[in-house]
Amino acid sequence: MIRIALTGGIATGKSYCLRRFAELGVPAIDADRLARDAVAPGTPGLAAVAARFGGGVIAADGSLDRGALGRIVFADTRARAALEAIVHPEVYRRIREWSANQPAGTRVAIADIPLVYETGQEHEFDRVVVAACAPEEQLRRIAARDGLPHADARARIAAQWPIGEKVKRADIVIWTDRGNADTDAQVRRAYEMLNADC
Repeated sequence: MIRIALTGGIATGKSYCLRRFAELGVPAIDADRLARDAVAPGTPGLAAVAARFGGGVIAADGSLDRGALGRIVFADTRARAALEAIVHPEVYRRIREWSANQPAGTRVAIADIPLVYETGQEHEFDRVVVAACAPEEQLRRIAARDGLPHADARARIAAQWPIGEKVKRADIVIWTDRGNADTDAQVRRAYEMLNADC
């Protein structure tokens, strides 16, 4: 089985590409969902986040206040590194477990991992696919999707490697700023290439 990491930057179209791969029958998992699960109420992860960042990042219902935490970690690289040290080991453990439990005969499995390069974990995968778009389109999408001021959107983009650097390292690049039909065609070509490698 070929293990694929799908990565890119914030709002570069990773989730869209992941859905298209899943529609083609590729087992798929989303690291962002795993990261949310790792800090769900009652988990050791949430307790560790509260211990490190204080009660101000816990909402009244006992869940993580993502907005409050985001304001801290996107303004302070050390704080962001501390959060990543809590969450990332659990996310990668769950991805390894998920990969190991794929049915016999599975040819390709894909994990959407936004920070695979930043965490130095690309070596855990057989191929890396990067979803990319122009930086100005990335900024526009973040502002439209999340309602963030441009300064906050830029800070989130700056917290990740530049998309150009990820494109240079990728085994396959899918450009997502040329319309959905074009993106769909690129996903299908990538799917065919990956299956041919099995």
